[in-house]
Amino acid sequence: MGEKLTEYERRRLENIKRNDEMVAALKIHSRLNDLSAAAAASKRQRDESKSSKRSPVKKPKSESPVVLRRSLRSRGVPPDAATASGPNDDLADGKLTYKNPQSNSRESPQVEGPLTMSGTYLGGDDGLNQKLIRTILQCSKKSVLSSDGDKVPCDSTVKLEKSEEFEKFIPGKRLTRSIDVNALQLKPENIARVVPSRIMSLKFFPTVDMEMVVAGNKFGDVGFWNVNRKNEGGGGIYLYHPHSRPISGIVIDPFCISKMYTSCYDGFIRLMDVEKEIFDMVYYSDYTVYSMSQSPHDVKSLYFSEGRGGVNKWDVRAGKSCLKCDLHDERINTIDFNSENENIMATSSSDNTARIWDLRRINAVKPTPLKIVSHKRAVHSAYFSPTGKFLATTSLDDKVGLSSGANYEDTSMVYHYNRTGCWISTFRGIWGWDDSSIYIGNMKRGLDVISVEEAKTVTTLGSDLVSAITCRYEAHPYNVGMLAGATGGGQVYIWTQS
Repeated sequence: MGEKLTEYERRRLENIKRNDEMVAALKIHSRLNDLSAAAAASKRQRDESKSSKRSPVKKPKSESPVVLRRSLRSRGVPPDAATASGPNDDLADGKLTYKNPQSNSRESPQVEGPLTMSGTYLGGDDGLNQKLIRTILQCSKKSVLSSDGDKVPCDSTVKLEKSEEFEKFIPGKRLTRSIDVNALQLKPENIARVVPSRIMSLKFFPTVDMEMVVAGNKFGDVGFWNVNRKNEGGGGIYLYHPHSRPISGIVIDPFCISKMYTSCYDGFIRLMDVEKEIFDMVYYSDYTVYSMSQSPHDVKSLYFSEGRGGVNKWDVRAGKSCLKCDLHDERINTIDFNSENENIMATSSSDNTARIWDLRRINAVKPTPLKIVSHKRAVHSAYFSPTGKFLATTSLDDKVGLSSGANYEDTSMVYHYNRTGCWISTFRGIWGWDDSSIYIGNMKRGLDVISVEEAKTVTTLGSDLVSAITCRYEAHPYNVGMLAGATGGGQVYIWTQS
C-alpha cells in the first residue's frame, strides 16, 4: 500500500533524478572506469620493472677483530720517548709545519736574503710601519759613544743619575732592587692583543725612555706594542711576518736598540735593522733553532741552539761561527749567562737536565759541565738570578729547582704544577729585580711568586681582567716593577707598581 509523499520528499527525489541525468549526459562513470584501468596498467609495469632488477650483493662482515683503545698506563707500557718530554706543538722536532691563516705579507719569509720591513708588515697602512721606524730611531739616537767606542743608552742614565741605582747601572744588565710584590697591579689600559695565536717569546726594549714590548708567536709573526702610544692609531701595535714558523728567541742590542735579532724554528736568524728598514738574514741552518741568547759581557756574539743539543757561537761582526759543540742529548730550550761572571753559562734541555758551563773550558770535542741539575722530565728554562748567586730551573716534572753555593752544589726543589698541555706555551720561572723571588704563571690565570728564602709559593697575584693563562713572563730590565705576561691567545698583560 502506497503512502502519500510529503512535499520535501518529492522535491528530494526530483533532485536526485535530475542529478543522475546530468551525470549520465557527462559520461563521468565511463571516464572513471578508463582512468582506473590506466592506473592499474601503470602499476603492473612498475612492478615488472622492479622485479627485473638484480638485488645488490650484500658484503660479508669484516672478520677483523674490533680493537679497543687503551692508554699506555693501563697497559703497563712506558711512555714513548718521542712524546714523553711534553706537548708536540711547543716541542717541535723540526718536521712540523705551521700555517698562518692571517698572514698576508708581500714577501716570503723563507727567502734566503733580506726582507723589507714594509714588505713584511701586516698592518696594511704603511704609515704605521713608518711611525714605528721613526719611534725606534728617535729613541736610539739618544745614545752616545763611550770612551771604548761602544754606545751607551744615555736616556737610561739621565733618568738614573740622581737615584741610588746610578752606581749600579751597567748597560745590558738589569737594575737590582727589591720591591713589594703585593704592590703590583694590572690596569685595563695595560692589556693588548699584540699578535695572533700563541706567544713563544717576549722581550722588553732595554730603555726607560720608551715602554715597548715585542712578542713572537708560533706563526713567525713579530708584534711590537708601544705602551706609551696605545691611544694612537693602531693602538700602538705593529705586526710583521719575517719568519714562517715559531719564534724561538728575541735579542735586542742594549747599545743600539734599532737592531734586534730573531730566531725561528725554520732555521733562520734575522736582524731587524731599523735604520736600513730590513729584516736581514744573519744565519741559516738546516736544523731547527730552538733558543737564542746574548751575554751581557759580549754583545758582539750570539749564542743559539740548533738541532739535537748543539750550541753555536756566532760572531755578528765577522759573520761566522766561533764555536760549535754538542752540550746535551736533546734539544736545548734556553741559554742564559751569569751577570757577574762572564765565563759562566747555563743551558736547559729536554734531556731532563740543566747544565752550568765554564766558557773557557768548552770545546767541540768533549765539553764537560761544571754542574748538572737533574729533573725527571724536560727542563724548559734555567735562569741565573740578577746577582748570579742562584740558578732557577723549571721542569715538566712539576718542580722549580733552586741551585746555590760557590759551585751551585746546593739544590732544592719547590713544587709547582707545570703541565700546561698542548694549547699554551710551557711555564718558565723568571727572576725579577733581586734574588728574593721567582715569577711564574699558573693554570688558574694567576701569577705565582716563589720565595727563595722559604722555598715555596708565598703569594699569587690575580685580576679579573686576566682572561687567559699567562705562560711566559719578562721583567723590564730598567723599569723596576714592570712585568709583562704573555698568553696562548696573543695577549700581553703588563703589571706595574701601584
